[in-house]
Amino acid sequence: MHYLKSIREHLGVSQRAMADGLGCTQANVSNYENGQTLPPGAAGRLIEYAQSFGVDIGFDHVYGGARLPELAKKRHPTAEQA
Repeated sequence: MHYLKSIREHLGVSQRAMADGLGCTQANVSNYENGQTLPPGAAGRLIEYAQSFGVDIGFDHVYGGARLPELAKKRHPTAEQA
């Protein structure tokens, strides 16, 4: 199990913006959110994407559901609202 959707919502971005940040399609993000396994490479890109928002997460947040850290005050410049 992974927590991509809760991380995406925490960042306040759309599936399209998340897909752009991960280098995949919006359909991939939708499939991941609906139960498709999130590969470790995509999880690594998710971690980097979150860090571009000032949110320091790791694999334990992606796969283990650890509590997400607070968002930085500044929004990512390319973020779209969910």
